[in-house]
Amino acid sequence: MSDDFLIREDLGAVTRLTMNRPNALNALSEGMLDALQSHLDQIKTDSSVKAVVIAGAGKAFCAGHDLKEMTNARSTQDGGKQYFLDLFKTCTRMMLTIRDLPQPVIAQVHGIATAAGCQLVATCDMAVGADGTKFGVNGVNIGLFCSTPMVALSRNIPRKKAFELLTTGEFLSAEQAVQQGLLNQSVPFANLSDATLTLAQKVASKLSAAVKIGKPAFYRQLEMPVEDAYAFTGAVMAENMMLPDTQEGIAAFLEKRDPNWKSEI
Repeated sequence: MSDDFLIREDLGAVTRLTMNRPNALNALSEGMLDALQSHLDQIKTDSSVKAVVIAGAGKAFCAGHDLKEMTNARSTQDGGKQYFLDLFKTCTRMMLTIRDLPQPVIAQVHGIATAAGCQLVATCDMAVGADGTKFGVNGVNIGLFCSTPMVALSRNIPRKKAFELLTTGEFLSAEQAVQQGLLNQSVPFANLSDATLTLAQKVASKLSAAVKIGKPAFYRQLEMPVEDAYAFTGAVMAENMMLPDTQEGIAAFLEKRDPNWKSEI
């Protein structure tokens, strides 16, 4: 399925969303943000989808917000301030939807991922990048500090490195992105699609009910003091243990056989 901005492919239990504005380096224009939001909202309630991949068509993953659209907004009476407030609110909603999606989301990254494009990579639960990909929050080079992208980035990589990138405008290589924790792995470009799909399929093969319990718990506990995090996750694990399919999974492990998960049929 495709529209003007996105191509959706359903590959068994994995859905791949490909941003399809290569001439604009898949910039997060109003149209692109709306398309991503719409598709993610549909996927959220689709129990047949176990994992999601977000990719970009053409020579780049995503170059961030659409600067041409943003420049045109300056001609409004208030100089574009309300437009910018609405734009960043819309972008934030889409990013939070990725975090709140029951299914794990994996970024498939190549070329460049800059500004809000780097934010998108950092927001996804995992990311696979092609060798040679460059990552940056380099709005400072044009006088615009990447304040919203830094929210996700600073929760992925060490704070001093994040601040360095934000204030120097320099790029992070794919190798450095793996070392710093922004990427799970870096592979040759020819292997990028297969490597990302393999990771997505591995995730999709697990008991989705357990993953749907675990993903929100993962993000909630990160914001808690250690004692509170243990109390919270203990309750989450107890809930998980009550699932009949979890009990079947444990029995199968002990009996050295494959589990027969009823809810996955």
